[in-house]
Amino acid sequence: MLEFTCLIPLFTGIIAMFMPARLGRIILLVTAVLHLQLTVLGWFGKVTPSLPGYFAAPPDGLLVLLVTSFIFLFISVYAVFYMRETEMASEPHYIGATLFFLASMSMVALADHLVVLWIAIEATTLMSAPLIFLTRSKSALEATWKYVLICSVGIALALLGCFFIVMAMASNHLDVGITFSSLGQVAEQLDPVWLKAGFIFLVIGYGTKMGLAPMHTWLPDAHSEAPSPASALLSGALLNCAFLGIYRSHQLLYQAGLGDFSSRILIGFGLLSMLVAAIFMYNQTGYKRLLAYSSIENMGVIAFGIGIGGLATYGAMLHLIHHSLIKSALFLSSGNILLGYGSKLINKTGNMAKLLPKTFALFMAGFAGISGFPPFGIFVSELLIIIGAFQQGNTISVTIFIFALILVFAGAARLVMRMCFGRNDEEILVPESYGRLLPPLGLLLSSVLLCVWLPDTLYEKILSAIATIGGGIHG
Repeated sequence: MLEFTCLIPLFTGIIAMFMPARLGRIILLVTAVLHLQLTVLGWFGKVTPSLPGYFAAPPDGLLVLLVTSFIFLFISVYAVFYMRETEMASEPHYIGATLFFLASMSMVALADHLVVLWIAIEATTLMSAPLIFLTRSKSALEATWKYVLICSVGIALALLGCFFIVMAMASNHLDVGITFSSLGQVAEQLDPVWLKAGFIFLVIGYGTKMGLAPMHTWLPDAHSEAPSPASALLSGALLNCAFLGIYRSHQLLYQAGLGDFSSRILIGFGLLSMLVAAIFMYNQTGYKRLLAYSSIENMGVIAFGIGIGGLATYGAMLHLIHHSLIKSALFLSSGNILLGYGSKLINKTGNMAKLLPKTFALFMAGFAGISGFPPFGIFVSELLIIIGAFQQGNTISVTIFIFALILVFAGAARLVMRMCFGRNDEEILVPESYGRLLPPLGLLLSSVLLCVWLPDTLYEKILSAIATIGGGIHG
């Protein structure tokens, strides 16, 4: 059964907590491989959920599950070498928490019941909080409390949104299960007032976890304080899980004939997130915080594309995939930078091109990719979103969208150039190693490969995922 994608990392996480570090690393890698194998079987329909009414395997959930499992394998390989270099005292706790985190994210991807999805998203908060506090510094404690507090308030609002959707069903005396599958079949009979109210609270609640502005304030601190492999998971996988909650709610409103209402809200939050990220990126002093604000911007891009609809929806789903690959690679590269320079500050990481040439190549390639340059896939996804927006007649919105992209690139490029070519006479503390170079390289090459060749099965799954909201390649 496909629920084993949740159960396997849960049980191996418990075991790893009590094992020596070397055995824990083996457990981490074996679990990552098994999880990916099971996910692929589920992708091709060889394994299905055995608890209908609570779990399902919709195309959007399978897409998020595959992306999560794929990047988790690369991040796990990197983490083994990273932990060996840092000699992390709490390594068993890190491995256990990481596996619990994978279990909760898998649960999000498969959840069909409204409350099960809510529980799973709340579980991702609880499972990932120890990863942020791993260094046990004052700043890590502050970031962890901010993360737990803000996200818990958001999740509480999302629960209220779930109640409102139930009220939309109860007010018209509909007797169906509280699942997205069942509600989608009777969507036109749901009370539109309660449905709109529910969507607003779900967007605010899950949008807090997704990092949409102005609910984004936890994200820069959390990403900055977490170990680099954990930051890669937070940005590359966790944000997608929160997006899934919003996307399924948007699907429900679209099926109820209220797609214009939810689309306008998503477009507004998307553009606001991009502009806020662009403003705050300009004067960042830490490179991990810079990458965190880039994640906020990219979540805004996805929300904008979904809100626009048509061809832009297809572009948004592509963006989700490529952002996970490229941003994970960037955070892994930032781990190499942190080990090499011993600092998270941009003004202490100059002359990377000479001091850490291989990491420099990966970091610059990742920056080019996240900025939308070919041959990386974000070039295609953002182009499709822009074309889709013009097709839909959203001229003003797409103008703001393009302006925000330019602002983001201009602000980030100045800081990245300082890191790569600025003056620095310090000695490198930890030399580069292939164990920490190959995983980000593999993620970047995956984005390039998917840009020039998209497998038919992936293409069809994306089309199936966006078909319910009128999305498609022909827009």
